[in-house]
This record gives sequence, structure tokens and C-alpha cells, in this order.
Amino acid sequence: MDLAENIKNVQEKIADYAGRAGVPAEGIRLVAVSKTVDADVVRQAYGLGLDTFGENRVQEFLRKSEALPKDIKWNLIGQLQTNKVKYIIDNGVDLVHSLDRLPLAQELQKECVKKDAFIDALVQVNIAKEETKSGLYLEEVEDFFEQAGGFDRIRFRGFMTIAPYTDDRAYLRKIFAQAKALYDHWKPHFKGFDYLSMGMSGDYGEAILEGANMVRVGSAIFGERIYK
Repeated sequence: MDLAENIKNVQEKIADYAGRAGVPAEGIRLVAVSKTVDADVVRQAYGLGLDTFGENRVQEFLRKSEALPKDIKWNLIGQLQTNKVKYIIDNGVDLVHSLDRLPLAQELQKECVKKDAFIDALVQVNIAKEETKSGLYLEEVEDFFEQAGGFDRIRFRGFMTIAPYTDDRAYLRKIFAQAKALYDHWKPHFKGFDYLSMGMSGDYGEAILEGANMVRVGSAIFGERIYK
């Protein structure tokens, strides 16, 4: 694996798709998905210029954040259990991507109040209504915000979605376009509602074309082994 070459290729592809979408490449935030990747490899990627890494499990985030440079921006991208919330509040998490249900929002609010802290979070939406994926359905978003939108310790920063695994690129773009429309609708309602996180190694080009300004790329950087 040539880590430097992989990073260069991903950055060039992001720039190419950003140009095709008519947006500046520097406006697309790259989250390098480092789940199951050894800390030493993450350190190498950091040395090659990456500063934002995504972890699925709280335990793995805690272990790596302790061992790696303190200015790394850690994103939690996997489903977050409510009993793990206490470990991430005021503990180096830059952004939670997977706020997918009201009980989790309630727990985040409670722990932030307890620690006099704040947390930045993206609301996860399940556009395609896949049973194997977490996230709010489109018709549930308004009710969620009616109940959680006033939680003053959660800074709602945007939406995250995971597209279906498919080779139908037109269908992917349709899913991403629906997420972008949802984002555009809710953006005026919240200060700092700036991120639309969508697109992974196999589809981040289509995501950028439909308005993503944050992509989560793992295997294209670190190799397929991280998903085994």
C-alpha cells in the first residue's frame, strides 16, 4: 500500500469532482475513515497532511486519541450507544456524524449539561429506508427537530447519510440529491448548519456532484482490509 499515493489520488479526485460541481475543492472536507487502522498508520497519514479521522467505536477512538497528536480532529461516524456518550463529551470529539434518534440526543444533552460542555453533531438520515442502516426517515426529521431542536448543548451542524450499495450511479445521485434538498431546507433554521456528510470510497464523486461538502473515505486511502 502506497499511502501517500492513495491520499494524492483521493485529493485529486475530490478536486476534479468539485470542479465539475462548480465548487472550490477546499470547500470539501475529507474525513479519513481510520477504523481498525493501526495508530502508526494514522500517524503516517497525519504526517502526509490529513487532519480529520473517522472512527466507528468509542473504545478505538479513546485508544487512538490518547496515542496520537492532540490537534487531530476526531469524528465519530458509527452508531453511538447511549451508554458510551459519557466517554466522548468534552474528550476530544470534533464531530458526531450519527445522531440518529431522540434518546441519543437526550443523552447527549444530559451529559453535556453535567459536564458544562457542548457537542457538535450531524443528524443521520436514512433516505433509502434501508432496514440494515440507522438514521431517521425523511418524514421523521421534522418531528425530531421539534423535540430535540431546542437542546441547547447540541450544536446541530448538518446531516449525514449513507447511500445504498449499488452500481446504479443514477440512483445514487437521486439519493444524494434528496439529502441535499433536506439540508437546504433545514440550513436556515440552525446557526452553523454547514455540513452535508455523504459519500464514501465507492461513491464520493457522485455525492460531491449532488452537493456533499464532507466525504468519508476509508478503503481508497487505507486499503480494503479496514472493512474486513
